Amino acid sequence: MKVLFASSEIYPYAKSGGLADVADALPHAMQKDVDISRVMPLYGFMETKGLKSVESFEINLSGISYDIEVYAKNENKISTYFIKAPLLSQTQNLYGDKNGDYGNNDLRFAIFSMGVVELALKLGVDILHLNDWHTALAALYIKDKNLNIKTVFTIHNLAYQGIFDFDSLGRIGVDSRYFHIEALEFYGRVNLLKAGIAFCDALVTVSETYAKEIQTKEFGCGLDGFLRVNKHKLNGVLNGINTKIFNPKTDKYLTYAFDKNSLSDKYKNKVDFIKSSTLKDPRKPLFVMITRLVEQKGTDLVVLSMSKLLKRKINLFLIGEGGDNISEKFEKLSDKYDNFEFFRGYDEGLSHMAYASADFLLMPSRFEPCGLNQMIAMRYATLPIVHSVGGLKESVFEDSMACGSGIVFEKFNKKEFLDAVERALKLRKNKKKFDEIRQKDMKCDFSFRKSALKYTEIYKKILK
Repeated sequence: MKVLFASSEIYPYAKSGGLADVADALPHAMQKDVDISRVMPLYGFMETKGLKSVESFEINLSGISYDIEVYAKNENKISTYFIKAPLLSQTQNLYGDKNGDYGNNDLRFAIFSMGVVELALKLGVDILHLNDWHTALAALYIKDKNLNIKTVFTIHNLAYQGIFDFDSLGRIGVDSRYFHIEALEFYGRVNLLKAGIAFCDALVTVSETYAKEIQTKEFGCGLDGFLRVNKHKLNGVLNGINTKIFNPKTDKYLTYAFDKNSLSDKYKNKVDFIKSSTLKDPRKPLFVMITRLVEQKGTDLVVLSMSKLLKRKINLFLIGEGGDNISEKFEKLSDKYDNFEFFRGYDEGLSHMAYASADFLLMPSRFEPCGLNQMIAMRYATLPIVHSVGGLKESVFEDSMACGSGIVFEKFNKKEFLDAVERALKLRKNKKKFDEIRQKDMKCDFSFRKSALKYTEIYKKILK
């Protein structure tokens, strides 16, 4: 079986969040079972050096032709294709700039989606695996052309749907007959995510719990009814992480490599980390939070809890990007408290050091489709403190023999969150138990192998 995996971002070429990490690790984990390759846009900030030009063709959207050039790179026995096209490849960012999302994102990713379909035909693939709204139109284009390609569509976060005005249809090459409630229509506007849901052969979300949650009004983001209609093809497959990249024994970003038998070296990383920051005293419990600064991630709950949280004898280091308003709040709090430092932006090396140095990871997400941070943290002997939703519910357990131990709070409020922090501090005082839990977490298998096997079964099912 031949599969083309399409994503708007793939690590290390372009990354804004967890999608890039999944698009890197999952196809590699599937190599044993399927003939798989990947495709992503060639953005304006990316160079063609080291890439080979392999294809060129034209696509047509609403009577306008666009020249497509395809580049390729083979690395670690997997081919990655890069689509260079007008508009799509002229931006210096993936989706937007300081002024917000690019106004032509509908056309940019329609060009990408149609380019992906043409590439899939040229490669002779059996299955096109699509990810999030940026690739969703490909499922519609395939159905509209009656092509012999099956599609799997994975929703990584339902909150991002690609919603545009009605006029978008005239730009993206979609006939108005698809503008109805069972296809792209969404409260009088065009919803590109719905194209993936409506026209794919198999629909996947990134945890079983999230697959159930999004069929409810609370988590459905306005699509709960539509998802219930399509639940017959809905699956939940929990993500994993790249255990080669996230490995404290070989991590190039760490000063001191360590494993479950050398937690003293983890503490050495902590000492260095504290020295390089404005924080003081590595003997204090170190809490870290590595996040996008959006409401989904519970940043509002953290701000609300800060005064009580920072009165404790702890250190808190937060790495976050996005959201000017919330960033300014954290910057003011960082000025006010000497046991809190805020790093605005994202730095891969700093994040690895934070995971390796911390005692606890804060992850109080309002909702979380899967989450990768909690798995990375446990891999680095850092206990996650999580809200019991989505993939967090399936990967972090408190007072349980299950693999993946941390601190879990049920209700999304200040009291429950602070109580969870108190339980974490109490646990840390019991050094023997604390170390036993951390060592157990480090032995857990957070790789993509289980996910790969489940996706392979989904592929086989739709090809029958």
